[in-house]
Amino acid sequence: MVKRKKSIAMILAGGQGSRLYSLTQKLAKPAVPFGGKYRIIDFPLSNCVNSGIDTVGVLTQYQPLILNEYIGNGQPWDLDRAHGGVFVLPPYQKSSGSDWYTGTANAIYQNMQFITRYDPDYVIILGGDHIYKMDYSKMLDFHIEKEADCTVAVMEVPKEETSRFGIMNTHEDGKIYEFEEKPVVAKSQLASMGIYIFSIGVLKQYLQDDDNDPISSKDFGKNIIPAMLLNDLRLFAYRFSGYWKDVGTIDSLWEANMDLLDPAKPLDLGSQDWKIYARNAVRPPQFISKTAHVQNSIITEGTEVHGTVDFSVLFAGVVIEEGASVCDSIIMPGTVIKKGAAVQYAIIAENCVIGEDAVVGSRPEDTSDKDAWGVCVIAGGVKVGKGAFVHAKAMIEQDIPDKKEADAE
Repeated sequence: MVKRKKSIAMILAGGQGSRLYSLTQKLAKPAVPFGGKYRIIDFPLSNCVNSGIDTVGVLTQYQPLILNEYIGNGQPWDLDRAHGGVFVLPPYQKSSGSDWYTGTANAIYQNMQFITRYDPDYVIILGGDHIYKMDYSKMLDFHIEKEADCTVAVMEVPKEETSRFGIMNTHEDGKIYEFEEKPVVAKSQLASMGIYIFSIGVLKQYLQDDDNDPISSKDFGKNIIPAMLLNDLRLFAYRFSGYWKDVGTIDSLWEANMDLLDPAKPLDLGSQDWKIYARNAVRPPQFISKTAHVQNSIITEGTEVHGTVDFSVLFAGVVIEEGASVCDSIIMPGTVIKKGAAVQYAIIAENCVIGEDAVVGSRPEDTSDKDAWGVCVIAGGVKVGKGAFVHAKAMIEQDIPDKKEADAE
């Protein structure tokens, strides 16, 4: 017998993540490693269990194999429950036929049977590509207090960044009266975080109506929210003031990892009162040899460092050989940086080998020239040959032979 739930969460984790280029060619965006020992999906999953939400659907689609394997039965997040737990929900064939998920709203609509199985009063819709800590139970209390049909989490962004977001314009009581998608000149600075709470009756009605609309793009921000506002439903903005970053681009992923090294940034992954859980194999402690020099970096267990590491994040199983240097970079699990290699402003994906004396990424000669800065990316499993040179901003997906130059193009 299925136990009724007051609320359940649905995590949208099926996007292609095309703006992460080489990192997501064979990997779903929410499965991309982050912060030395996590994957991006750990954040919404941990937020759910810390918020008292024990029934979570994870909607997958693009390159789901590693993500599905990683989630497993949900045990690392205490979501291996007899009543509820975590469920991976890929598109599936129905008797009337089916399609891939065609938008965020369509993905939820295709899983309405899963939602109604738990007969919830409220459904929390989450993205799978954000780094943040948030208590969804406080947002739910706000939603109930306001007798809202839908509540949208928002955060105040700098005026010069409003054109990058969907902006919510509100009355003094927080009621939303207008939604502007990436406005050139915004009326407010309240940016949607892509986190929604819906009362179940309203969600069902608007998803059904949207599915019947042949010209809809099946998206919450573009279709569902505007339709609700048009009909003067009760939509409210819930203000969030903590750390939050959409890591859907190479630059934002690099910046979020670097933020972990900045004590001025309010993202503390060591806090035990709101722990971020992850599926991690038991590994020996990290080894820092006598020849190593490490400064302001995250060095995860199971890592060997014999060279120089500065302002970087190293994941489990990484080896930095003697004479190698890593600066302002993210080195993902299982990668080896050989003797004499130099890595700067780079993201090196899992299980790569950077050959002896190779140079990957670079610091621009004119540091004031913003266009000259750029993160170099090496895709998972790639071998960069001995003495090879890889330009700044390059996206490398194939092995590079010894002493061959790889262009940024």
